Amino acid sequence: MRGLSRTKLSAIPAALALVMIFAGPSVVMAQDVANGSATATVVTPLTVTATSPLAFGIVYQGVPKSISKNSADAGVFDITGQANADLLLYLSLPEFLATVTGDDRMVVSFINTLDIDTAGVGAGDPTGFAGGWQGEDPHNPMGVAGGDPCLGDAGYCSLYLGGKVVPTLDQTAGAYMGDVILTVAYQGT
Repeated sequence: MRGLSRTKLSAIPAALALVMIFAGPSVVMAQDVANGSATATVVTPLTVTATSPLAFGIVYQGVPKSISKNSADAGVFDITGQANADLLLYLSLPEFLATVTGDDRMVVSFINTLDIDTAGVGAGDPTGFAGGWQGEDPHNPMGVAGGDPCLGDAGYCSLYLGGKVVPTLDQTAGAYMGDVILTVAYQGT
């Protein structure tokens, strides 16, 4: 130990003591590692089709006319998507039907005039309601969570819409029209 001075030799134990103080007592523990994973399944996209208009046909001045939600003239919307999925449905309904030129309009109403067929498995037929909700208020946004899924086991449902027009005594002759818009979304969890 010729090359080291006594001062340098005494500094080594002091430095080691400092390392031990700051490192503190350490407990050696066993370790284990696991690899997990994250998964997701994207559901079938929704498809909404207006397959039949609500057709009042011939209407006479001053004579109200109703179309039942389970008649061949009912409006029909078909929805396809993920089987047994809960949906949010919203119908935007007109208050009036108007002439093409917009110079006259006729009152139209919808009160408990909606059936939602969740048991059907083909193109919606309002005269052959198979099961689901009957007599729904179409003005109310409908969330069906907690009940039967709107899209049945086949991933399909139909909405059948009836209504009533009330022409005035001097209603202008001609064709009248109004937009019925159905908005559908999956109800997430």
